[in-house]
Parts: sequence; structure tokens; C-alpha cells
Amino acid sequence: MNFKNSRAIFFEDSSIPRLLSFVSPIEINAITLGPFVFSRNKVSEITRNHENIHWQQYIELGILGFLLMYMLYYVIGLIKYRNAKIAYCLIPFEQEAYSNHEDLEYLKNRKRYCWLKYKV
Repeated sequence: MNFKNSRAIFFEDSSIPRLLSFVSPIEINAITLGPFVFSRNKVSEITRNHENIHWQQYIELGILGFLLMYMLYYVIGLIKYRNAKIAYCLIPFEQEAYSNHEDLEYLKNRKRYCWLKYKV
């Protein structure tokens, strides 16, 4: 099965991002949890692209692997920078997604494990 062309399933107008924002260092507008994306509002093409980049990262690491690595990078950032917002911004998965979410063609040519080139 070719997962390179796989896209997440979106749920708009969800309360999940609002609830998770209470325990997050940022206000969450949309969040990818496995193959599902929950968004507070209607999803823009840029947000859709950002979250689909995360879905590809999930595919590379498996759902549990992605979540564990995401938290590990976040904790490393917290220890290193002592700032929750900076720690979040320096997670390699987020760096890749934010750096490329405006390029709506990015996923067509994205190489596997591109997030590895970003540093914490």
C-alpha cells in the first residue's frame, strides 16, 4: 500500500482543540491525532497541508512512535531552553510542518524522514 499519497481525515468545528489548549503551551487551532485532524474552525488549505505533513510523519514512525518522539523532543526543548513556547517551536516535526505548510505542492515531492534535518 502506498501511504505517500495518504491524507488525514478532518473534523471541523471540533471542541477537542479547545480542550487540549488548556494543557498546551500554545492555543491549538488544529491537531493531528493519528489519521484524524480536529480543528476549531473551517480548515484552510495551509492548515490542511500542515496537518497532512504531520500525518506523513505519523506514517513514518507509527502512531505511538510519533507521539513518543514528539513528547521527547518537547521535553528536551524544555530542559534546554526553559520556555514552553520555544520548546514547542523547536520540535523537528513542527519545524518541518511550519517551514513547508505554505507550499501546497510540498507533499508531492517530500522525501521520507525530512524532519530529521531540523535540530532541537
